[in-house]
Amino acid sequence: MVKHTRSPEWTWPVLVTYTLFQMWAAHACVFFAHEYAHSFTAWLLGWKSNPLALYYPRPTLVVLLLQMGINQNVDEGPIFAGGHGPHAAIIGAAGAILGNALITYSLSRWGYSKARQIGSRGWGMFAYWATVASVSNFLDYVPVRTFTTEGDMGSIQRGFGCSPWTILVVLGIPTLLAVTYFFVRIEPATLAWLFPESAAKRSFVVFLTAFAIFGFYGAAGWLEGGPI
Repeated sequence: MVKHTRSPEWTWPVLVTYTLFQMWAAHACVFFAHEYAHSFTAWLLGWKSNPLALYYPRPTLVVLLLQMGINQNVDEGPIFAGGHGPHAAIIGAAGAILGNALITYSLSRWGYSKARQIGSRGWGMFAYWATVASVSNFLDYVPVRTFTTEGDMGSIQRGFGCSPWTILVVLGIPTLLAVTYFFVRIEPATLAWLFPESAAKRSFVVFLTAFAIFGFYGAAGWLEGGPI
């Protein structure tokens, strides 16, 4: 039962400010969870001495806003050279499966549930954007990067010696279910609670959600996936 409500007044300036900041913060949280999942998995498998050591490029506004150029800092050359291809594949899959599916997606849904319990629409919206970022990471790997030969998907194919079509089926089915559930259940229910009396504000968030999932994250998949 909701005992009290602690929510911002959703004027347009407040909504835009909240939304832009929370989209950035949610993206950063989900991004670093993804990269650290790679890094810690490599460490647990004995291929990295310091799981906290990511690669950071020269600081720029783009790096600050989008985290572009930051990566797991795992050298796969010795892994494949030593005949441990499956280890490289597990490390490659850890970002989306461990970092985003098991950690950030689960925590975002738990956080949303808690926000509903205490009536905090501000935290509820942050949990929503964290869910958006998590689901987007599923989609920008499968199917967007599934047929690429470099990066995480390339490592999975090479490490497990499997066809991208196999990956498309094995990981594509849960991705399809997650994306469908998001658009059918999560998005409409969340926006109905956040903005019960404003169709315009619901439409604004719907537009940004679609842009984030299919535009920003989809474009990142095309740009960073490597040769197809």
